[in-house]
Amino acid sequence: MDAHEIRTAFLRHLEASGHVAIRPAPLVPADTSTLFTGSGMQALLPYLLGEPHPDGVRLTDSQPCVRAQDIEDVGDNRHTTFFEMLGNWSLGDYFKEHQIRQFFTFLVDVVGLDPARLSVSCFIGDASRGIPRDDEAASIWQAVFAERGIDAEVVAIGSQADGDARGVRPGEHVFFYDGGENWWSRGGSLEATPIGDPCGPDSEVFYDFGPEHHDPSFGKAHPASDSGQFMEIGNQVFMQYRRLADGSFEPLARRNVDFGGGLERIAAAAIHSSDVFRISLLWPIVEKLQELTGKRYEDETTAMRIVVDHLRGATFLAVDGVRPSNKEQGYVMRRLVRRAIRFALALGLHEDFLGEVVPVIADLYADDYPSVQERRSEVIDVLQKEERAFRRTLAAGIAAVGAFQGRTMTGRDVFLLSDTNGFPKELSVEEAARVGVDLDPGWEADFEAALEAQRARSRAATRLGAAGLPGGSAPGS
Repeated sequence: MDAHEIRTAFLRHLEASGHVAIRPAPLVPADTSTLFTGSGMQALLPYLLGEPHPDGVRLTDSQPCVRAQDIEDVGDNRHTTFFEMLGNWSLGDYFKEHQIRQFFTFLVDVVGLDPARLSVSCFIGDASRGIPRDDEAASIWQAVFAERGIDAEVVAIGSQADGDARGVRPGEHVFFYDGGENWWSRGGSLEATPIGDPCGPDSEVFYDFGPEHHDPSFGKAHPASDSGQFMEIGNQVFMQYRRLADGSFEPLARRNVDFGGGLERIAAAAIHSSDVFRISLLWPIVEKLQELTGKRYEDETTAMRIVVDHLRGATFLAVDGVRPSNKEQGYVMRRLVRRAIRFALALGLHEDFLGEVVPVIADLYADDYPSVQERRSEVIDVLQKEERAFRRTLAAGIAAVGAFQGRTMTGRDVFLLSDTNGFPKELSVEEAARVGVDLDPGWEADFEAALEAQRARSRAATRLGAAGLPGGSAPGS
């Protein structure tokens, strides 16, 4: 199955069991506490906290997401800043048994994954907080594996570091990890769970691409490692506790399920490729880059992955009305476009090329996201304007960094390139590394100091202007 077929099949699979397919949320959320929608559950948080949903207690969708914090990780075989999250929710309805079975059935019977290549993780418990090990989830997993003829052994790992030291052994499919891996709360950990909030254990599902994909620099292979052998393809959060004022946890009367599965990662597992960039939603963009550059993906893997991911993300941001700027969402969009252009330059693309790549992206999503196709010309225009502006900045910035050959670049130097030439600090750092220019060890602190000094000057100028002194106009003038 390709990614489009998987997305469609997932929604139909859930609708067949009484779930209502809801519209995905915009990439720019109404909640200003976050820049982007970064998960399927983000827009559903009020309903997970107890508010009744107008469409009932069983919901499903496919949610486009942006995680700007992953931008530095793009270039490996699995990270993307833009992705789709397949989701389903039970709001006080079914719980672990139904959820585990319906996802397992989807992966094995609908997508066609080999169950012998699946492994799962569960919460190991925390005796100090009175939270038992999630033996219920582990037992259900053992049962569904057994029904497919697999004797799934259970093993207690502990932390990710424990897994790095121990690794996996033949026959093991169910792994217990600590709260660092298998506990969900809005605070991100057991300790940081907000008072009064629902929270609980989660159970993640991994696909095993085989030991030939393991990178031993990560330690021994195990599901929670990023070594390349295992890839997480779905996570089921079981909200069954509430944190009390004294720091303890009590069972919830109304329990919820929050499931999220990465469409791109499931699609990669479906073709048994540990490289998500080879799936149907990404590979045609790679092929276009190969055509434009005359270079092979196998020889320019990292650069092509960055260009493909960043332009797909920027396209969807433009569709949702984001425009390149130096603030908030616009800053992230500008950074995506400019990083894509910078790495395209390394591929030999010295001329404007976005007008040829963005239509490929629009065509890939035309059937599932009509707004991408409807705003195609507008999106191309927005991105081409940014491309033309940045190419002028890029040429000057690259030359300026290159002039530091044989010298050490300080934080103030990086700041001046950003402030005077409009060359972002991230690109200064990347270019310095590329051409072998040394950065002063304290460059970041010096950069921040120079930035704060500029802000102080700006604040002073504003005060002077308000007082009618040189630097601005007096009130009412």
